[in-house]
Amino acid sequence: MAIFPFYFFRTNFLDMRIKFIAILAITFFSAFQAIAQDAIVQEGEFGIGIGGAHYFGDLNTRARINRIKPAATVFFRKTFGNYISARVGASFAQVGYSDIYNTHNEYMYRRNLSFNSNVWELALQGDFNFFRFLPGEPQYNFTPYVTIGLGVFSYDPYAYLKGEKIFLRPLGTEGQGSSQYPSRKQYSTMGICFPIGAGVKYAINDRINIAFEILHRITTTDYLDDVSTTYVDLSIFPPNPDGSTSQAALLSDRSYETGEPIGIDGRQRGNSKQKDQYLTAMFHITFNLQSYKCPTAKY
Repeated sequence: MAIFPFYFFRTNFLDMRIKFIAILAITFFSAFQAIAQDAIVQEGEFGIGIGGAHYFGDLNTRARINRIKPAATVFFRKTFGNYISARVGASFAQVGYSDIYNTHNEYMYRRNLSFNSNVWELALQGDFNFFRFLPGEPQYNFTPYVTIGLGVFSYDPYAYLKGEKIFLRPLGTEGQGSSQYPSRKQYSTMGICFPIGAGVKYAINDRINIAFEILHRITTTDYLDDVSTTYVDLSIFPPNPDGSTSQAALLSDRSYETGEPIGIDGRQRGNSKQKDQYLTAMFHITFNLQSYKCPTAKY
C-alpha cells in the first residue's frame, strides 16, 4: 500500500508531461506556420482573360447590348499589400454596330450606316479590393474590387460594300481632308481611353485565382464608328474612272439602300457632342507570383 501514492504521483506526472509536450508542439507548429505565411510574399499576378465587347455611340444611342463581339486581354498586376495593386495590360476588342438594329428610330434605320473595328489597347490601372485578399487563406480568398485607369488604343473602322471590306477613314465620309470642308481634319486612328470598372475574384489556392470583370471605356474620339457630324455634298467625291459612283459617296450616305436618300448636305449624320465608348466583360485566370522573405527574429 505504501507504493500506491508514488505510483499515482508518477502516473499523473507522466500525463502532465505528455500534455505539456503536446501543447508545446501545437504552439510551435502554429508559430512556425504563422512565420512561414508571413515569409511568403505575394508579389503580383500574371493573368489572361477572354470574353465579349460592345460598342456605344452614334449608331447605338440607347446603350443596347445586342451586338457582342470577342475580346481578350493579357496583363501583369503588381500588389502593394492586401488591398491595392497596379496593373498594366494589353487588350483586344472587336466592336461594331449597324443601323438595322435601330428599328425604334425610323430616321436612324433609314440612315443605314454600319461599321466594324478592331481595337488594340494598352492601359495602366489601379485596383482596389473591398476585402483583404490572401490567396491560400480560406477566410481571405474572395473579394469584390473596383478599378480605374488610363489607356491608349488604336482603331480603324471599316464597312462592307457588296461583300468587299473597305476601310472608312481614308474615304473621308464626312468631308475630312477636302477643300470644301477645311475645318474637318482627318481623324487619327489612335485615341485615349479611361477604363472604369468592377469585378470579383476568388483564389482557388495559393497559386491560381479566377475573376470576372466588367470594364467600361470612356474615349476621346467620336470616330470609332466613322460617324460624328453632318452629311456632306456628295459632289466632293469624284466618280470612278469608268463614271460609276465612288465608294466614298456610296458609304457616306447609304440610305439609298433602304429608300429615298436622306443625305442632304448639312443634315445631321451623327452627334459630335458625345464621344464613343466601349465595354468589355471578361473571365480572368491569374497565376500568383510569390517570393520568400526570411523572417527576422524579434527580441
